[in-house]
Amino acid sequence: MKKVQIYLTQTCPYCRAAKSLLNKRNIDFIEIDVSNPQVRQKMIERANGRRTVPQIFIGKKHIGGFDDLTELDANNELMPLLNNND
Repeated sequence: MKKVQIYLTQTCPYCRAAKSLLNKRNIDFIEIDVSNPQVRQKMIERANGRRTVPQIFIGKKHIGGFDDLTELDANNELMPLLNNND
């Protein structure tokens, strides 16, 4: 299973919702808090200029934010993406 990274802040309701969805699906993830400006800048670079949180990565693939995550889940594409060896 590919590694999931989620860039977030502790006060963001969409970040909490994304974490809740991942936990509901028993998907392990690494939280990266962007309170530090240098960490936030790295997130922006990795996320092709997107500045909002959460920004979610599966392996090296940027999947986007909470709406993108829920869309993948609703379309039954989340688990195959996690298990894909590409």
